Amino acid sequence: MKQQLIGLALVAAAAGHVHAQSEVFLCVDETGKKEYKNTGTTKGCKKIDLPGITMIPAPPTARKPVVQTAAAKPSASPSDFPKVDGDTQKTRDNDRRQILADEMKSEEQKLANLKKEFNNGEPERRGDERNYAKYQERVATMKDDISRSEKNIEALKREIGNLK
Repeated sequence: MKQQLIGLALVAAAAGHVHAQSEVFLCVDETGKKEYKNTGTTKGCKKIDLPGITMIPAPPTARKPVVQTAAAKPSASPSDFPKVDGDTQKTRDNDRRQILADEMKSEEQKLANLKKEFNNGEPERRGDERNYAKYQERVATMKDDISRSEKNIEALKREIGNLK
């Protein structure tokens, strides 16, 4: 169905170039897959007639200036929007703060482990790294991991700072 719509859209788009498109064939293969082509040389193709496309432009719309009075200001939320009492919201905020603090702690621990393993840019070579290029690749990956971890910590600090 999706391929049919795509095919029809392509045919419709090409309809503006009538000189390039003269015939359209609907081809169905042995699995039942439908395909639209401009040649019917394949087995299972039938010529189809498509109606011409007419483009009618939309009428211009006149925009009315919006004037808001003090009494007609939109409210921050709809009247039927569910409200949460202050205690529930404080509980949720505290839970969120605790989750962020836990994430921060685990991210800082991860960063400390990465820096320790990185060993100031000279990590120990492993036995499977006989090729120096493999070692350099691992060092570059470690640098990326450290950078990503530092960015995560910065983002967590910003998020914690944004809490009320």
